Amino acid sequence: MHITMIGTGYVGLVTGTCFAEFGHTVTCVDKVEEKIEKLKKGVIPIYEPGLDNLVKKNVDEGRLCFTSDLAVSVPFSDAVFIAVGTPSSRRGDGYADLSYIYQAAKEVAPHLNGYTVVVDKSTVPVGTARQVSRIIKETNPSVDIDIASNPEFLREGAAIADFMRPDRVVIGVETERAEDVMREIYKPLYIRDTPIVSTTIETAELAKYAANAFLAVKISFINEIANVCEAVNANVTDIAKAIGMDGRIGSKFLHPGPGYGGSCFPKDTLALMRIVQENGENVRVVEAAVEANSAQKARMVKKIREMLGGSEAGKTIAILGLTFKPETDDMRDAPSATIIPALLEKGAKIKAHDPKGIEEAKHYLPAGIEYVQNAYEAAAEADCVVLMTEWNQYRALDLERIKESMNAPVFVDLRNVYEPQKMKELGFQYMGVGRK
Repeated sequence: MHITMIGTGYVGLVTGTCFAEFGHTVTCVDKVEEKIEKLKKGVIPIYEPGLDNLVKKNVDEGRLCFTSDLAVSVPFSDAVFIAVGTPSSRRGDGYADLSYIYQAAKEVAPHLNGYTVVVDKSTVPVGTARQVSRIIKETNPSVDIDIASNPEFLREGAAIADFMRPDRVVIGVETERAEDVMREIYKPLYIRDTPIVSTTIETAELAKYAANAFLAVKISFINEIANVCEAVNANVTDIAKAIGMDGRIGSKFLHPGPGYGGSCFPKDTLALMRIVQENGENVRVVEAAVEANSAQKARMVKKIREMLGGSEAGKTIAILGLTFKPETDDMRDAPSATIIPALLEKGAKIKAHDPKGIEEAKHYLPAGIEYVQNAYEAAAEADCVVLMTEWNQYRALDLERIKESMNAPVFVDLRNVYEPQKMKELGFQYMGVGRK
């Protein structure tokens, strides 16, 4: 099938490339000429393991191309996917900014030719697809379209595997004609018995918010249990293992840390709260999770301060990991973007390393941070090491080398990568999360 993907950000680029890998002919469109020119040269604007090779393969085989001109592909497409950004509103009220979605709908409308399914791939509030349909039909009354919602459930750092081997695919449609097109697009998956959940448009739109909110609640829950563990001298790692073995609970997202971040959980939980409030309902559990997440980040600052003897003023702190999770360069709502400024404000000197996120971090973090080439350079003459993001290369550090290079052997492990007893034996003053 012929597919146009509007937007070459994280969702659009991964989805478009994977559709091409399925065998479809895909044109990815973006208004930013510089980005398009780089993509044509094989320069990928995001870090996602394996994406660069998959893009190159499908471009070389003629199934994937990039352009800034909608007229090149939209008139010939069976489906047009809208995968542009939906950031939180600049007003700070938690509402999703849908201006990019609606602008894309206006710009697509004049180019539609013949029956086309227009698909919202971006995460959008309930009712957005209806508005997209209205805008298109007002702009071009002669169009023959169906609207659909097809939320993505991709994890940054594992997006290609998630797309190729998903737990499920959710499609929200109103007509059999549209459902047939969507099923044909995803045919390579349901041949492998991947469940396809076909539902109403509004249900599909809400499903993504519900999924992310549930996972955010799960993370906040285990973080609060970790705090209880510290108060009563229990071990959160063992508790997470014990409850995670219960099939009703599951082991995923039960890893305590400095709080959730990224492009989805913070934005989507706030957007869900606004949707609920607009409809006169409430989601108190989600509201509590959001509050707990903010408190967790503040708690991490306090933890670091305590390990430095009550004050970070004049102390050198080595930060290992800046991105919100490993295997991505995404700094959006990363815990480091809250914790590091708080430390700097109180007079700390920060030396930071991240395998992929340093250039992005410079856009999100204050000036005055010294970015270094590796973990050992960060630790040299530091008064404290803070392991912020659990990149694989931090899991087997030469701890003796780290200790010998530091001013004081203080190690704050916000991801519980290392064992407390071993760190004690090595001579570190060590603190994790939820483990005394």
